[in-house]
Amino acid sequence: MKIDPPLQSARLIKRYKRFLADVKLPDGTSMTIHCPNTGSMKNCNEPGSRVWYSTSDNKTRKYPHTFEIIEVAGNKLAGINTGRANHLVREAIDENMVAALSGYNSIRQEVKYGKENSRIDFLLEDHPGQPGKMCYIEVKNVTLGMEKGLGLFPDAVSTRGTKHLRELMHIAGQGDRAVLFFCVQHTGIEWVEPASDIDPTYSATLVEAQKAGVEVMAWQAHISEKEIRLVRELPVILPQQ
Repeated sequence: MKIDPPLQSARLIKRYKRFLADVKLPDGTSMTIHCPNTGSMKNCNEPGSRVWYSTSDNKTRKYPHTFEIIEVAGNKLAGINTGRANHLVREAIDENMVAALSGYNSIRQEVKYGKENSRIDFLLEDHPGQPGKMCYIEVKNVTLGMEKGLGLFPDAVSTRGTKHLRELMHIAGQGDRAVLFFCVQHTGIEWVEPASDIDPTYSATLVEAQKAGVEVMAWQAHISEKEIRLVRELPVILPQQ
């Protein structure tokens, strides 16, 4: 995903009210920008950190600038715009980067499905080698980096995330493919685990989901002010239960 024009940099003053952040510009002035992340942004909201933001030419927006990237411990970069995750995964699928998801002739987004009034991020259909078998993909953005390369999801209690796991289990039980795709927008993460201490229910449900046939995968993004793209698969390690 090319970013044109390139992102501009500032320093984080604070993130607040979930969807707002104040930043200090290189000339010393400050401004408020939109923060497109519903999570806690744990370890990604340290005041004084260098951040990068984009600018929209939409004149109706109250806050035309959008918080995109933050520099975290160890000079790593984290992409906090969760709206980018689906674009990154779609790009990787279209370019046949993810072998496990290649070969489908049709891809749809935001399709209603399941028993709990949900929408799936991607629905892949019409695979010559798997006639009649569809592939449902739920995407989650991972930005919580810990020591030694550990990445965790979620960064706050996520009842919605647990609901999506239940929906994926139902899909797998019907005989279709169900995939949980961790889009790792953090350059310091080497592997992903469920955040058991933050949301034990999600962690336990993820273990149950994998046993029920849900496929779990993670891909890491290359991040810069000019481009963000998925580049490599990472291990996903689940607790033994």
